Amino acid sequence: MFPMEKHNQVAPWLQPLWDSLDFEKFPNAILLHGQSGIGKFAFAVQLAKSLLCEASNVTHKPCHQCEACHWFNTGNHPDFIALVPETHRKLLPQADYEADDSPKKTKAARDDADSETSDKKEKKNISIEETRSAIESLSIGSHRGGNRVILIYPLEMLRSDSANTLLKSLEEPPANTIFILLADRVDRVLPTIRSRCRLLAAPRPDRDQGLTWLNAQLPSISGMKASDSDIASIYDEQGGAPYSVLDSLIARHNQDEKDDLTIAIAASRFLLQSMAQGGRISWLETADKIHKAQYSFLLATIQRWVSDLQLVSQGGNPRYYPKHLSTLKGLSQTARVPKLLQYWKSLVQARRTENHPLASRIQLEALLSQYQQIFEG
Repeated sequence: MFPMEKHNQVAPWLQPLWDSLDFEKFPNAILLHGQSGIGKFAFAVQLAKSLLCEASNVTHKPCHQCEACHWFNTGNHPDFIALVPETHRKLLPQADYEADDSPKKTKAARDDADSETSDKKEKKNISIEETRSAIESLSIGSHRGGNRVILIYPLEMLRSDSANTLLKSLEEPPANTIFILLADRVDRVLPTIRSRCRLLAAPRPDRDQGLTWLNAQLPSISGMKASDSDIASIYDEQGGAPYSVLDSLIARHNQDEKDDLTIAIAASRFLLQSMAQGGRISWLETADKIHKAQYSFLLATIQRWVSDLQLVSQGGNPRYYPKHLSTLKGLSQTARVPKLLQYWKSLVQARRTENHPLASRIQLEALLSQYQQIFEG
């Protein structure tokens, strides 16, 4: 994951949203939602830091100079609670999760880390034990007498028992406590939770703005080299999400074959090659080779490819894979439109349950088999 800057962590396309915030009359709970990989988390971390900043007589917070800001930067602010799954903790600012005395590391988290038999997929969720521990700590007054901030990401990954625990706190929020909730898919958040938050929609940048930002980040990464055309291609494939693109470039640069993102990218490329075969796709072999990659990542790839196929079938231009225009045109000649539309509905339904702990290989086989049928008479 791209290391955060020491100071301004608000992406330029999110700056208008930041400027619209009233820090003097800040709500008890906000729900920041938008596409994954556009900078919501960095925005939220900067927001938490600003709400905890203790500087006076400054026009803009955070000041980056006061004791509270220093504690926050080192991941040790006693009034900042971050509820994120184990797979996302590296996104937090310089927090040391390996130290046994870390104030942010709950007993439940340590138990998970010490258990060799714990289910790896479960670690993508926030446990009910962690949620209860965090909520119970809110009954104690803030350590420094100011605000207390609890950040939860991604909100839609909360299990039902954890979500219900959170809901109780939102219904009767503790004094001086601010909830910053983040979701990639706001439609998956319980309506009862949504109704108790101020909703903030995070916009995606336009293509030129996103690419300009990306090119500005690359010089700060030692040894990173990528051509403009390569960056633009990955940018389109990632749905115009600059942070996701940067993560992809860094994963490729580091050549870490065991990295989850590296595995997902390689599997996605193989998946695209297979789907380019249309009715000749070897769906069993494809599912066998890619099923160990993150299912939601693969599902997004399928959905983007099919979206482009629909656009080309209607005489339009592909949004995600413009370099595959000729292939998509060829496939559009044999694709059966009614089957294509039905397949799209199947993908939308699959996205709703993509985090369900089912065997991803079976799901992939079913989806790729159905894709093959699009091209059959």
